[in-house]
Amino acid sequence: MSIHNEDPFLVPEDERSALRRLRARLVAPVTLWTAGDDEGRAGLTVASTLVADGDPGHVLGLVDPESELWEVARRTGSVVVVPLSWRDRHLADVFGGVAPAPGGAFGLAAWRETRWGPVLAAATTWCGARVDVTREVGYAVLVDAVVEQVEIGADGPPLGHYLGRYRALDLGP
Repeated sequence: MSIHNEDPFLVPEDERSALRRLRARLVAPVTLWTAGDDEGRAGLTVASTLVADGDPGHVLGLVDPESELWEVARRTGSVVVVPLSWRDRHLADVFGGVAPAPGGAFGLAAWRETRWGPVLAAATTWCGARVDVTREVGYAVLVDAVVEQVEIGADGPPLGHYLGRYRALDLGP
């Protein structure tokens, strides 16, 4: 057995997708999308989220078409979107499928049920939205949802994603 300094699963530099490398250089908000009802609930960490102001407003996200979230959101027709903060990075890993969650991801925190799906109980800022339009975009499904409820509260340092890692975004002057 030998120990290496480099990641043995890392794709060689000359074989990496230029588009993925570009995306990695765009600072992205880390959000948690959830959906659910009496039949079940699901969640997914999404770092491809936009909010479009208007009347009505929209929230858009690129979602894995094979995710449980997409299955439940299609069934229920609604989603909850919560911007995560630095303190939520472990939850982001769990719902992103890169950290274990014995007993299930929803067992790691308290939740409030809403008509759009479960809301992280500690979340002070979130929106509930009705899925309006979807279409395949690249390897994802673009979910365009009409915002029906917005709650705004005091937040901690926002969680960002940059160059493949979570970053606490400095909100200095």
